[in-house]
Amino acid sequence: MNLLEIAGFVTGALSVWLAVRQNPWNWPFGVANAVCFLVLFWQARLYGDMALQVLFIAICLLGWYRWLFGGEGHSRLRVRHLTVNGAIGYACAGVAATAVFTPYLRSVGDASPLLDALTTVLSVEAQYLMTRKVIEHWWVWMAADVIYIWLYASRHLYLTSILYVVFFAMCVVGLRDWLRDSATQRRVAA
Repeated sequence: MNLLEIAGFVTGALSVWLAVRQNPWNWPFGVANAVCFLVLFWQARLYGDMALQVLFIAICLLGWYRWLFGGEGHSRLRVRHLTVNGAIGYACAGVAATAVFTPYLRSVGDASPLLDALTTVLSVEAQYLMTRKVIEHWWVWMAADVIYIWLYASRHLYLTSILYVVFFAMCVVGLRDWLRDSATQRRVAA
């Protein structure tokens, strides 16, 4: 553990907690978290996760804008569901991206190319779906978190591994709360 890992733990936990609460301030904390982990993952030779942090910075800025102004009439965005066709599309894109990314990570000496590629792809998809306030992003995050817990522990990033246990628990709460909010929105609309 070092100060960078601790800062990543704190900013990450705050970011996810604020996302569970549907608070748009989750996005600036997400940027701070991405900066911490970009450096940490470079040091750990997890290049896929390192590159992911650059994408997260851009996605966080997009998400912050969308959550504040992406709704009807430039209002706050509402929670919604992914369509079946959308889910199939994301699944196919995820498999293809993982298949392409794994050999590249292997060629640059990544410590765990397949799992790093898979978690990177799942994370990009989950984060992007979150910018659109799609409920199913929580399921994608949970799948990634389970893999991350083992991956980070295997790289001796124990605090980060514990953080992903916390993230998983927060995802369960987030899914429950967002489903409740979606049901409330449907009742109000009816």
